[in-house]
Amino acid sequence: MAQNIRNVAIIAHVDHGKTTLVDGLLRQTGTFRDNQAVGECVMDSNELEKERGITILAKNTVVTYQGTRINIIDTPGHADFGGEVERVLSMADGVLLLVDAAEGPMPQTRFVLQKAFSHHLKPIVVVNKIDKADARPQEVVNEVFDLFIDLDADEMALEFPVFYGSGRQGWMTTDLEAAKQGGEGKDLHTLFEAIVGHIPPPKDDPDQPLQFRVTTLDWSDYVGRIAIGRVHRGRMRSNEKVMHLSREGTQKEVLVRGVYRFVGLSREEAKEVEAGDLCGIFGVEEIQIGDTLASLERPEAMPVIAIDEPTMTIVMRVNDSPFAGKDGGKFLTSRHLRERLEKELRVNVALRVEPGTTADSFKLSGRGVMHLGFLLETMRREGFEFAVAKPQVLFRDVDGEKQEPIEYLTVDAPADAVGKVIEILGTRKAELLKMDRKGTFTRLEFTVPARGLIGVRSRLLNATQGQATMHHVFHGYGPFRGAIEERVAGVLVSMAQGNTTFYAMDGLRDRGSFFVGEGAEVYEGMLVGEHCKDNDLVVNVVREKKATNIRSSTKETFVKLPPPRAFNVEDALEYVGEDELVEVTAKSIRLRKQHLKETERKRSDRHRETV
Repeated sequence: MAQNIRNVAIIAHVDHGKTTLVDGLLRQTGTFRDNQAVGECVMDSNELEKERGITILAKNTVVTYQGTRINIIDTPGHADFGGEVERVLSMADGVLLLVDAAEGPMPQTRFVLQKAFSHHLKPIVVVNKIDKADARPQEVVNEVFDLFIDLDADEMALEFPVFYGSGRQGWMTTDLEAAKQGGEGKDLHTLFEAIVGHIPPPKDDPDQPLQFRVTTLDWSDYVGRIAIGRVHRGRMRSNEKVMHLSREGTQKEVLVRGVYRFVGLSREEAKEVEAGDLCGIFGVEEIQIGDTLASLERPEAMPVIAIDEPTMTIVMRVNDSPFAGKDGGKFLTSRHLRERLEKELRVNVALRVEPGTTADSFKLSGRGVMHLGFLLETMRREGFEFAVAKPQVLFRDVDGEKQEPIEYLTVDAPADAVGKVIEILGTRKAELLKMDRKGTFTRLEFTVPARGLIGVRSRLLNATQGQATMHHVFHGYGPFRGAIEERVAGVLVSMAQGNTTFYAMDGLRDRGSFFVGEGAEVYEGMLVGEHCKDNDLVVNVVREKKATNIRSSTKETFVKLPPPRAFNVEDALEYVGEDELVEVTAKSIRLRKQHLKETERKRSDRHRETV
């Protein structure tokens, strides 16, 4: 049985085409993809994943090619979800490394590849998007080879087959010249042959006593917690008693009430699943990531999978703004928030939740702004309403030395803007490691404190007229690099509640830019714009023009206000200051001061100065 299985993970940088290639593999093996992803947790995130064009949660998919069952694991490409990558790679025997034919290897390419080599997985390199106008496939293959050398790949890994093609168009070939002409055969047959021929079959023995390690958790309202993993030894059977070996070292006899086998994009109940295959089990409520299920006769635990430690924290609290409950929110209380966060903890192992300093607040710790922002955006779409404070980095004390999380940052910027990029990142305590010219753009590589990245994206986009792209990956903890300047600009704070007027906003247009448009509802203490100077300014944006009996020209007809600046959850988290909050509701994302009244803010400032 195991000889007819191949377990392969698809790894790549964000937006290099992993999920699109999986679509092609499914289509060409007769599996109809209707975006019904495996598991409720993944289905909940489908809308977000499609909007952002990135994979956030790992998915298992099965295709059958000429009698061989191929388990395909589509892994996240963003470093904030590195915990997912680490775990799912332990289920694979080989990897498809996708690289964009124009961009080449990127930070997350290095990140996931390093983890793949630590598991000694055999790679197949796929140079995707060969039809791009700026494709440079031969250079990209050379860069991949150099990256393999940098990561100390062994001889087996260095002998990788290379495919060129287009996942979106559904074809791959080993012939570069044919690929430049638009491919040969126009299908993925040669790639399937390479998976079957180059990726080794599982060496797991189905006749040995059972050993199964949990790599992913899911939840069903019908059967409860579902543990997904690979059967490394023996057979996993339904309604059989096994030994639960926890990552803490405890043992307990439990009953596996049911076993799921993956079929296409769905899963179905099975009586048993043999060694070398992937499956899900239910009935063991206390099971966690990294735990082992083993036979009662030989209860041997497998090596525990490391779970990434959080590097950033935010405080979530009940929304107490004047507009609380007016935006269609269904879940507003601390009890609602607590229940939702407890549900999230069942499947999101990289998340930590602790009680806040007040009864209606919670402290959330995660892998980064994107990791936490994804949870907040998901909750917002589910009808939850809350406020969150500025993200804070988690420091460590190592032998009396203060250490902080350091990120490996890559920025692609126009050649004439390189000086501005280096200057901006220099103020964020970044250290330049490497600089390469790639056409009209220059690629800059830095190490930078994680706290230095908060809010830097908008500054880089402004400095490069929106042309810069940045990607970062967790590099490790390093010595504290000193104080970093906060947001340079002040904000415009509303002094009254009501609807904004053209008359008021037109009179304030030279004071800065706006976050709200004409006619928008605002309240006292809400941030309505960014001040052109470094201090905060309290303004009246609801002031109306006094009525007179003198006719005036209709200025509003000819003069238009510039469009307001829009924020998503992550943008807002990166923008707010220490004394500000992000108000997240079902319909809106607003920025506000923690203390809405100006007198309270002044009192708080005096107290802080005294302290």
